[in-house]
Amino acid sequence: MTVPASPAAADRTRQWEDWLALRQEAVIDPETAIVDPHHHLWDRGGHTYLPAQFAQDAASHHLLASAYVECLSQYRSSGAEHLRPVGETEFVAEQAAAFGQGIAAAIIAFADLSLGGVVDAVLDAHADAAGGRLRGVRYSTAWDADPAIHAAYPTRPGMLREPKVLAGASRLGRRGLVFDAWAYFHQLGDVAHLALACPELTVVVNHAGGVLGLGTYANQRDEIFMQWRTALQTLGPLPNVVLKFGGLAMPLAGFGWRKLPQPPSSSMLANAWRPYFETCLEVFGVQRCMFESNFPVDRSGCSYTVLWNAFKRLAAPLSSDERAALCAGTARRTYRL
Repeated sequence: MTVPASPAAADRTRQWEDWLALRQEAVIDPETAIVDPHHHLWDRGGHTYLPAQFAQDAASHHLLASAYVECLSQYRSSGAEHLRPVGETEFVAEQAAAFGQGIAAAIIAFADLSLGGVVDAVLDAHADAAGGRLRGVRYSTAWDADPAIHAAYPTRPGMLREPKVLAGASRLGRRGLVFDAWAYFHQLGDVAHLALACPELTVVVNHAGGVLGLGTYANQRDEIFMQWRTALQTLGPLPNVVLKFGGLAMPLAGFGWRKLPQPPSSSMLANAWRPYFETCLEVFGVQRCMFESNFPVDRSGCSYTVLWNAFKRLAAPLSSDERAALCAGTARRTYRL
């Protein structure tokens, strides 16, 4: 049974919605096809984000399909611990099948890759539950010593270098599944280590490589940018690594959008993110780079319309084929949509 949201939480939600409504924009290039390779769905204590809500957010743009990425949602409440994450796949597959419209056409599930041979049973269960939608696993390893950097997952330093995790990741490659990596910028060396150890595995770097701007990293934009850029360049020569450009509207990135009296415009977002986008493009090229919404998490900073308008502004100087790859083609190929 869903627990109703508290009055205080409901009030915060109303204030957030009122703030988002202060910025309205016409859609740029509404005919441009989009495949969104990263969003979430959930029902948490009365706060929901379900396919109808995602479809409403995305309605202004020409969304063809999307990929759902695990977010610790709707786990089974009983049964074997290692199989409890399969409840999330069951929930998403049911939601996606009922709603249609290409939403969650691909599912990136969670499995504890440190479990050795048991991982196979988890992957089999996810595949059965997904109804043909399973495309990979996200094994989040984002860790930082600063307590201001909130960690939703139980992580520790160096996880992607552990032999047992590498063994689990190799099982994904043998099945033709992708590995979605959520790590902070100072952990990208670990991502490179895994990608080199598992050359048959497609490794997808989430959220532009984990830029940080809170806590220890606040007020160091230029210095952190250079560290991030250097770390990202180590991934460039690895042909099995792909990057999602997004996640920069999250508070974690430190741009402070929610502190503004009204939400940022797409021009403001594009101007702030251009150095990061140009670096990602330089390192990966359009065939290994794709835009992601990370909704509803990035909804904390802007609307879906404004977010994808910003992406389209960033891609505007490129050729039509290059723009198509960033908006849809790379995601389609990576997640077999």
